[in-house]
Amino acid sequence: QVQLVESGGGLVQPGGSLRLSCAVSGSGFSVIAMGWYRQAPGKQRELVATISSGGLTNYVDSVKGRFTISRDNAKNMVTVNLQMNSLKPEDTAVYYCKADLHGLGTFSSWGQGTQVTVSS
Repeated sequence: QVQLVESGGGLVQPGGSLRLSCAVSGSGFSVIAMGWYRQAPGKQRELVATISSGGLTNYVDSVKGRFTISRDNAKNMVTVNLQMNSLKPEDTAVYYCKADLHGLGTFSSWGQGTQVTVSS
């Protein structure tokens, strides 16, 4: 069974920083790629950043130079982090972690979401 647990959201002033973390645990699968997505009120969920098993990263243009995605691989747990700097009000959204996994087949699993609010 796969479990994704997110942490690190909250309220921050414009220009501030937050760090999101997502821990993937379970057995019977390997983690192929991980990513962060976000959904603002009234908008569709969008990709923020992804990182492959080999460490290749991809960012949406609006966060390039401000956000950094990283990944820690432990024996029974993989953690993906999103360091968010120079936050703007338009970064306000619920942020979701996603893991692409390979077990008996290839499938994806989502975290529960964590709220990030950028406001003065």
